[in-house]
Amino acid sequence: MVDAAAGVTETSLLRWIPFLPLGAAAIHGVLLGLVRRPLSRRGTIFLSCGAVLASFLISLFAFAELLGPEGPRVRVDNLYTWIGAGNFSAEASFLLDPISAVMILVVTFVGFLIHVYSIGYMDDDHRDDTGFQRFFCYLNLFTFSMLMLVLGDNLLVMFLGWEGVGLCSYLLIGFWYSDRWNAYCGMKAFVVNRIGDFGFLVGIFVLFWALADVGKPTVAFREIAAAFPQIADRMVTLPAWLGGAEWKLATLVGLCFFLGACGKSAQIPLYVWLPDAMAGPTPVSALIHAATMVTAGVYMVCRLSFLYAAAPGASAVIAWTGAITALFAATIAITQTDIKKILAYSTVSQLGYMFLAAGCGGYAAALFHLATHAFFKALLFLGAGAVILAMHHEQDTDKMGGLARAIPRTRWVFLVGVIAISGLPPFAGFFSKDEILLTAFAAHSVPGNTWLYGIGVVTAVLTSLYMFRLYFRTFHGATRLSPENFRRVHEPSETVRYPLYVLAVFSLFAGFAGFPQVYGDWLGIPDSNSLAHFLAPVLAGGLHDPGVSHGEELRLALLALGAATAGLVVAWWFYLRSPDLPGRIMQSFHAFWLLLHEKYFVDEIYDALFVRPTVWISDRVLFRSIDAGLIDGVAVNGTARGVQALAARGLKYVHSGLTQSYLFLMILGTVAIVGWLLR
Repeated sequence: MVDAAAGVTETSLLRWIPFLPLGAAAIHGVLLGLVRRPLSRRGTIFLSCGAVLASFLISLFAFAELLGPEGPRVRVDNLYTWIGAGNFSAEASFLLDPISAVMILVVTFVGFLIHVYSIGYMDDDHRDDTGFQRFFCYLNLFTFSMLMLVLGDNLLVMFLGWEGVGLCSYLLIGFWYSDRWNAYCGMKAFVVNRIGDFGFLVGIFVLFWALADVGKPTVAFREIAAAFPQIADRMVTLPAWLGGAEWKLATLVGLCFFLGACGKSAQIPLYVWLPDAMAGPTPVSALIHAATMVTAGVYMVCRLSFLYAAAPGASAVIAWTGAITALFAATIAITQTDIKKILAYSTVSQLGYMFLAAGCGGYAAALFHLATHAFFKALLFLGAGAVILAMHHEQDTDKMGGLARAIPRTRWVFLVGVIAISGLPPFAGFFSKDEILLTAFAAHSVPGNTWLYGIGVVTAVLTSLYMFRLYFRTFHGATRLSPENFRRVHEPSETVRYPLYVLAVFSLFAGFAGFPQVYGDWLGIPDSNSLAHFLAPVLAGGLHDPGVSHGEELRLALLALGAATAGLVVAWWFYLRSPDLPGRIMQSFHAFWLLLHEKYFVDEIYDALFVRPTVWISDRVLFRSIDAGLIDGVAVNGTARGVQALAARGLKYVHSGLTQSYLFLMILGTVAIVGWLLR
């Protein structure tokens, strides 16, 4: 870990990375909400894209400052003291270390490409409510929130960004709010994330209480890491209504934080919001599902790696949850036909891979896959958006086929993303996914690590299968369009295509940033895994050594390659060589296919167990009985009726209208008061 007192440099540069997108969002908001004078399209594009580009350039400069002959250092930008009470203070400050440096580069670079792509994608949105500028306002606000999350120097600043991305995802998913389904999906994402956020808050409170109890009240990451050994082995007793059992403090806090990660990063049981988030515009899907919001949970676990290294129970839960989620989502993706839904479940599965690595102690591998996934998943989502534009907003692959002849450029870049996510060399996904499987195989301290490795390999087969299934059914085979509609299919504009080309290049070459040492030794490259060496000083365990020989590592790599190849071959056989075979299999195993196609009926189960009872209680008990019946009916209206009855049946008889009666009562009252005072 980085020493809290060594290698820290003060700077005022970091604040501009999040504040530039915030400034652009604020200008948009003032013009739209107060002045009511929207910018021109050109002005909107210049302001929004320029702000994110400037943030990326500053991030690149700040990243370069961390590189040097003596290794990574830490930069801190203190704005002011946010909260001060006694010996506790929380600073509004930003932290740049290797973890946050990687994150801000990914967020700003991919975010900028998505902003550029959005120019072409949203160009036909001519709504009366100035939707074009409103969309870019939300994108800028989202970028600001995500940068706050990854740059925050303490848990409170991180939580501010954490809640900000949740709010912005609600606004972006429900951007076309006139459609009730879109509004519902935005609300669903917001509500489900609140469940996870509750766990995140409890984790902050419990951790702060424990640190304050030993005289170290702090929320700053470096200070928590320095003081954590004093509370790492502490035991706490749960409340009686939770069983009253004794738990290790680090395990309890780690599980609370992981509940927040399950919400943001869509892991079982809180993954259900993410597939429905496809209701938003495709650039939103790419922004949320590629480099930003859904990776927040993975980033948080890696940022608190010192905590999870001291909590093997919590780490095991993370590893198993990630593995089960990866396999679970992959099985669902096999049967889906909506091009964006397939990619959505793919995202859930790939996030499970990242948590599998983090739970097994491979934090650098998790961050490596986070970065490579950002490139090829953004490429796939934006490529899907290009297909949707070419198909005039049709998303069902059952109505596609043979599009390679009509949109060959989109086809080639989409194929790059498919190969990368499937884990075929030398594309980026091969190296990062291989590191995850190696980590799981060697994590002997995690219960059932052999099963975890097996689940990872099976998921790799399924990933290759459903991604090549998507590719073949979209671009190859006989077209399922009418001749007239097929003639109308065309390549999207250059503004849409150029970001795809850039992402395709990074999907191909980004894996070499974490080039495994086993291949580096072949080529005579010392310390070839530059990303792992860069991240090592700020991750628990430093440079993670799986403890396997080069020969064993190569055998595992060949097995992973065989898994990806098997998925490709099965997809080719099913959807090109024998396209009628999947239909016959579906008929033979219709019940099982229906279970997968309907996503294991999880949404229906949640609806029956949680949504409907909550709505019933809210309507019949909270609204009708308590709000309308007790508060309005008894407290408010009852009080009014009581006063009315008192006035109508009692007080009105006091008002006789006779002046002498009023004078007599005044004298009588005065005598009574004087008598009481002289008593």
